[in-house]
Amino acid sequence: MTPSTFSRTAIGRILPLLLLMLLLSGCAGRTVPQGVSLGGLELGGMARREASAALAEAEETLLGRSLTVLLPQGSFTLAPEKISLRFQASRAVKDACKAAPGDVLSLGDYLSYDEELIRQGLLSYAENYDTVLTQPRAELSGSLPPLGEAEYDPSAPCPELQLTPGTPERHLDVDAAMEKIGDCLASSFSRREDALTIDVPAEEEPRPLDLNEIWAEFCREPVDASLDMEQYVPVPGVYGCGFDREAAEKQLAAALPGETVSLPMTAVRPEILSGDVYFRDELGSCDTPHSDNQNRNTNLTLICQILDGHILLPGEEFSFNGVVGERTAERGFLPAPAFSGNRLVQDYGGGACQCSTTLYNCALLADVEITHRVCHGAKVSYVPLGLDATVNWNTHTDLTFRNSFHFPMMIRAEVSDGYVKMKLLGTDEKDYYVKMETRSGDDEVAIYATSYKCKYDKATNEQLSREVEARSTYYKNIG
Repeated sequence: MTPSTFSRTAIGRILPLLLLMLLLSGCAGRTVPQGVSLGGLELGGMARREASAALAEAEETLLGRSLTVLLPQGSFTLAPEKISLRFQASRAVKDACKAAPGDVLSLGDYLSYDEELIRQGLLSYAENYDTVLTQPRAELSGSLPPLGEAEYDPSAPCPELQLTPGTPERHLDVDAAMEKIGDCLASSFSRREDALTIDVPAEEEPRPLDLNEIWAEFCREPVDASLDMEQYVPVPGVYGCGFDREAAEKQLAAALPGETVSLPMTAVRPEILSGDVYFRDELGSCDTPHSDNQNRNTNLTLICQILDGHILLPGEEFSFNGVVGERTAERGFLPAPAFSGNRLVQDYGGGACQCSTTLYNCALLADVEITHRVCHGAKVSYVPLGLDATVNWNTHTDLTFRNSFHFPMMIRAEVSDGYVKMKLLGTDEKDYYVKMETRSGDDEVAIYATSYKCKYDKATNEQLSREVEARSTYYKNIG
């Protein structure tokens, strides 16, 4: 066989094989194998041109979305143009066409961006907000003014309480943050979140600010004035000082770690100062119901206004007529039903007897010395038999009693809610309390009543004594 014959024969055998290989190679470059995807985009089965168009559309979406990075104390936005975000679409199409069926290509392999710019942003954050551990502090800016009752000056300035929460130990892991940002940028063409939160957990936490401990250290509770029960003199009170706990909690909740909160300290007035110390205790009280007679109720109100606040010094004798004075029209009193003996008449100041009776019961329960009391000529409806006390200016009928204690007493009196309400306030020196009892009998002419003062031990409630207080006669015939 000649050389030319061999060449033709060999070429005839090899040429079909070369043509088949070229054909197979061209098909592989023009179509993406089935099941191939990139960044959540299914490309399998697409011709090269279709895949290029699909990736170009996805690229437009990708490059039109910014990513906001959220940090505990700030944020910054990564706009595609700012970080020079690029997508290598042509290489991605080429690799997709060469991929094996079912391959999932990573979007991150075809993205490029200015990593150094992002890193510098994270480093700047770390420089400003990385913290070392500090513990909370509390201190006064200034000194407290004198708080004793005698020295206290309400115009004197109070200091401010400065509270500074501690700061935790925090350090931003820049490399880990870069990795999270890269993963987020490369997550998907269509499902990528527009915001990425990067936590900076505390490596060590400071002690919490304890407002109870701070209150105990810097604040003072007010001290009420009291009485020296041996010398019978007042012990002055002491003003307290404090701050608004609710306001402190709100301001501290809004404060950043290490940020100082200033709270004004304010003086706190004692409930009882020396001027009020004598009237802390209720020595005796009584409420009596009144009628709906308007003139009479006007008289009751006027008398209570006169009596209210009247102070009786130790050893001083109280006279109802002496304090209330004559009940006249010029003084605002009105005519109303009143007893004169056992006759019912219209009299200016009618109703005064209900006030004197109410006060009489207060005096009985307080166990002061009753120096003069007269019962009505006929029974009244607002107290039990034997516990009334009538008064009359014209006949000099009066109710009198003496403050037999070591301290002053004050009368409080008012008309409200359908009642005449009175009480005697003072300093209770007794180790017992009083209850009143009455017994009564009658004949054809009158009703006879006896009142008893019963004393009971405060600690055991055991009855200590039962003595006759007064005897009263009420005539049945009302003239």
